[in-house]
Amino acid sequence: MRILIVGAGISGLAAARGLLAAGHRVTVLERADALRDAGGALTLWPNGATVLRDLGVDLTGLGTRLTAFEMISARGRRVLAMPGERLEARLGAPALCVSRRDLLTRLYQGLPEGTVRFGEGFTRYVQRGRTVRVETGSGAVRTADLLIGADGMWSRVRTALFGPGRAKPTGMATVQGLARSALDLGGRSLLLAGREGKAGFGPAGDGVVWWFFDVPWTPGGPDEKPLDVLRRRFGAWAWPVPDILAGLTDDDVRSFPNHRHAIPRHWGRGRGVLIGDAVHGMPPFLAQGANQALEDVSLLLRLLAQGEERLPHYGPLRRRRARFASTLATYGRVAEGPFGLLQSEPALRPMTAASETQATAALATLIRATSNRLQTRAAPRAPAA
Repeated sequence: MRILIVGAGISGLAAARGLLAAGHRVTVLERADALRDAGGALTLWPNGATVLRDLGVDLTGLGTRLTAFEMISARGRRVLAMPGERLEARLGAPALCVSRRDLLTRLYQGLPEGTVRFGEGFTRYVQRGRTVRVETGSGAVRTADLLIGADGMWSRVRTALFGPGRAKPTGMATVQGLARSALDLGGRSLLLAGREGKAGFGPAGDGVVWWFFDVPWTPGGPDEKPLDVLRRRFGAWAWPVPDILAGLTDDDVRSFPNHRHAIPRHWGRGRGVLIGDAVHGMPPFLAQGANQALEDVSLLLRLLAQGEERLPHYGPLRRRRARFASTLATYGRVAEGPFGLLQSEPALRPMTAASETQATAALATLIRATSNRLQTRAAPRAPAA
């Protein structure tokens, strides 16, 4: 089958690897002139790591294997602790903290030369029978048997398939970045919570620390530098917040307003389907966006392997779990007003009663609830490209 993928992000490159390994002819159209690898890092949960293994991606040396997950109150009280090896034993794969750049590079390097066509932005498509005709901004015209929209939150393919329907702001923004730091996290991933918001830290590999803060945000709000906002809201928090804030400059900080898509009932129309943020854009809480994108790829590949007639089942089989992930991601980042009380010291105190075993079991249950891949028996792995 001839397949066109629009977008060379995580979902687009992962889909290209799997489809090529399955014998399809694949071209990825990317409107940027190179990989768009800016941004911070993400947590690959065991379901995402399992999908990458299925695709033949070598995880050796990719980011940092997480050995513990800890939730801490703004005053430094440990609320929850979950050993990484116990989570891995339950779900069959490790959790990794990896920079977005390193993950994209690993996916891209596994593709044959010429698979990704840079500077080719999607403009429109026409379907004639079982053939899709795509026009790009350069004036090129390409035909295929299947079009996959993997072009992110502001997907042009989504609009072409289903009409206008932009993602809506959630009222929060994530301020994040990567920093070289003497902060020694080992293999720990830390999440701090307080009435002012949330903060997180993870070891992204090679002495680099990934950091993020969640803050309230409204379009057209006060014109204040993001770093000034962080120091004002979080400056009095416990370790390691002051250490990280002290070493940052304005150039280290980027702010990403959170948006959310209403997840459609149908994920495709005719010879076109959507994957990743194009269909279920959500805030980055608990790294659901990247892991859900990999889940989309896994199921789409499995259905195509069973025959084209299975494609209409793709959306119905994924929608319930993706909606649950989106709900977790959206309502997991409350930070002000009455909701902020849920992250106050008194509200967090009862959670300290949970044992490591109970906390790990709860996290594993959440991950399974968002995963189609972990509901299936081991899938055959693609050969390494």
